[in-house]
Amino acid sequence: MDDFDRKILRVLQKEGAISQRELSDRVGLSQNACWRRMQIMRDKGIIIGERVKLSREALGLGLTVFLLIRTRQHSESWLEKFRRIMLDIPNVIDFHRLAGDYDYQVKLAVPDIKEFDRIYRGLIARIDLGTVTSCISMEDYCDDREYPI
Repeated sequence: MDDFDRKILRVLQKEGAISQRELSDRVGLSQNACWRRMQIMRDKGIIIGERVKLSREALGLGLTVFLLIRTRQHSESWLEKFRRIMLDIPNVIDFHRLAGDYDYQVKLAVPDIKEFDRIYRGLIARIDLGTVTSCISMEDYCDDREYPI
């Protein structure tokens, strides 16, 4: 990647819906050169999609809950079952396997504590978990921050 590629990526991270003309003007390339570079970065897997950022609050999903999970199971079959269950829950918006004191971190977007409790009860009814710690986000300082390019 060169400086033009980095400029393209920095602009796209902030404004994914920018027109090709505006993007090429901002980075100082012709539209064709800009488009070719974007295609190369897509082919290489650097650009993997385009999204629109939505307001969770406006969608009625104003409560963010983080689950820290320790498991008693570590078999491949248990992991696959757990992965399927978590990805079946539409409110799961981020899901990581961790190294350290906890095995997994899950981020949920829910309308309220009652809906979180419903999801939590459904989760523990479907799979055996060791320890589940819930953390309620009080304020979001930095969500979906751009990568430092």
